[in-house]
Amino acid sequence: MKPKNSFPGKHFQNISQNPVLIALGVGLYPLVFYYSRNFGMINSWEQFGYFLLLFIALPIVFFSFLKWISNSSFASKWRKYLLPFFSVFLFLFYIKIILYADIQRKIILGIFIIAALLAYFLHRHFKKWILLQLILAVIGFIGLVPTLMKYVNYDSEWTQQPDNIEEVIFKKKPNIYYIQPDGYASFSEMESDFYKVDNTDFNTFLAENNFKNYPDFRSNYITTISSNSATFMMKHHYYNHGKDYSEMLHARKNIITENPVLSIFKNNGYKTHFISEHPYLLVNRPKVGFDFTNFDYSEIPYISTGFNVKKEVLPDLKKAIDSKNDGGNFFFIEIFEPSHVSTTKDASKGKEVERDEWIKRLRIANAKIEKMVNLITEKDPEALIMIMADHGGFVGLDYTRQVYTKTSNPEIIYTTFGAMLAIKWPNGEAPDSDSFLKSCVNSFRVLFAYLGEEEKYLYHLQEDASYLILKEGAQSGVYKYIDSNGNIVFKKV
Repeated sequence: MKPKNSFPGKHFQNISQNPVLIALGVGLYPLVFYYSRNFGMINSWEQFGYFLLLFIALPIVFFSFLKWISNSSFASKWRKYLLPFFSVFLFLFYIKIILYADIQRKIILGIFIIAALLAYFLHRHFKKWILLQLILAVIGFIGLVPTLMKYVNYDSEWTQQPDNIEEVIFKKKPNIYYIQPDGYASFSEMESDFYKVDNTDFNTFLAENNFKNYPDFRSNYITTISSNSATFMMKHHYYNHGKDYSEMLHARKNIITENPVLSIFKNNGYKTHFISEHPYLLVNRPKVGFDFTNFDYSEIPYISTGFNVKKEVLPDLKKAIDSKNDGGNFFFIEIFEPSHVSTTKDASKGKEVERDEWIKRLRIANAKIEKMVNLITEKDPEALIMIMADHGGFVGLDYTRQVYTKTSNPEIIYTTFGAMLAIKWPNGEAPDSDSFLKSCVNSFRVLFAYLGEEEKYLYHLQEDASYLILKEGAQSGVYKYIDSNGNIVFKKV
């Protein structure tokens, strides 16, 4: 006959008094949950060590100390409540941390009250609470396994170039400034029914500074990470053939650490600079392949989306220009306006208000770009300046995730992919090859063919097609939505 107090077995007799098991119950599920939802942003070993310390080691030390305190006469009155209270409080506090990286006093106060009530009324069921936490951790880990398997079995074959473009030798060596305004719609989209934006003043500024506009240019992918990964790799990745909203594996490494664009510039003696308003592309601490960045990892929290830290790009750009290399320089400058409409339905204020707010951010983006162009023109008048957005602004939609539902409406599709491109070519002389500038994935290949004066590098252009992951209205997967000729199509990859 089982003893009455043996729930759920003799191995768990002392679970409610074991500081290690209590600590694992508190920290394991938040740790696994955070990795399963944000793997692409936190997949460095440095972050893993930090999270083990935060979610596992510190709770073990804390509950060991708390157990010692609870056995003292000083804490005799509250002994039965101490461990349950802090188990609930820390568990919910960790959940808050991974959902909201900043301090939110009202939420913390709510967690304190909930923990106090549960400890008071349910302290007799503390064993069951710990077991529930551990069961949640196991279930969470099972959900994380597919992501870990994709990471372990990642196939980098798609990154290989079809020719020897990485050996190109530049015959022209202007300094290159790539300004990327997030979510800046194409010139043709600005005039569409969804946008109806009068951007005359900015267009006049571009004309006065000898920029050539590419009205129907578009992105190949719909997020900053996915678009830039294809742009800097000069290849299609098809979202790694994924079926969900999670970030692509190794995307930040493909942009920041190692890619053909950086290799080609360095092989030609260029100094490379990365300047950004926010360390969004640096949050998982990839090895930095650029010679200069305006963010140091000591400035970036371990738990961060990258947007809770900000720097003004103009002063940092000025410093970088003043320290530029005589042998050539490449600058990748990232600003985060005008961005796009709200991501989720709950956050949306409705398509009309979202459009109005996008236009306000557009004015901010225009002002920033004008200041940068004026600075570059003053300091480096012979430079090549490329202003190229990463994707469209999604204006006309209530929220961005609407695009994951199948549609044949061309306005919805083009507001997603239509992206700005304007280039100030040295001496105002655009090459004939700029007729191949139709989408982001081929932008650098066309540029390198121009700099190397080698037409052969245009023989291996990627298809100027645009792709999207669909979740509703069709079988889940990656679909081609726009073909190389700009026609709306619907073809599963």
